[in-house]
Amino acid sequence: VQLQASGGGLAQAGGSLRLSCTASGQTHAQHTIAWFRQVPGKGGGFVAAISWTGLGTYYADFLKGRFTISRDNAKNTVYLQMTGLKPEDTGRYYCAADREFGLITWDEYDAWGQGTLVTVSS
Repeated sequence: VQLQASGGGLAQAGGSLRLSCTASGQTHAQHTIAWFRQVPGKGGGFVAAISWTGLGTYYADFLKGRFTISRDNAKNTVYLQMTGLKPEDTGRYYCAADREFGLITWDEYDAWGQGTLVTVSS
C-alpha cells in the first residue's frame, strides 16, 4: 500500500488542522492506519491509530482528547482532526499502515507516507 499525507500547515495555538492520509495500491480497507509525529529535538512518537473497520481507535496519552482519528474507506482516506493545537505539536506528521491493530512503534508498521509538516505558533 502507498500512502500520501497532506493537510499540514501553519496554525496558531488553540487552532485546528485536519490531516489526511490517502492510500493506494493494496486494499487500504484491510489495514490499520496510524499517525506518528517527529518533533524537532525529541524524535518520533505515536499519535493515534484506527482499525480497518473504523470501530477501533486508540490514542497517545498526551493528547488528552484534542485529536480525533477517523476514516472513510470509500475514499481510501484516514483523517486526523487536531484541535486545541499547542506549539509543542509542531512537527512532521506521518501516516503508516499495517494489517495488525494495536501497534505503537515506528518499526512495526509495513508502509509509510512521506509526512506533512505542522507548525503551531504561540
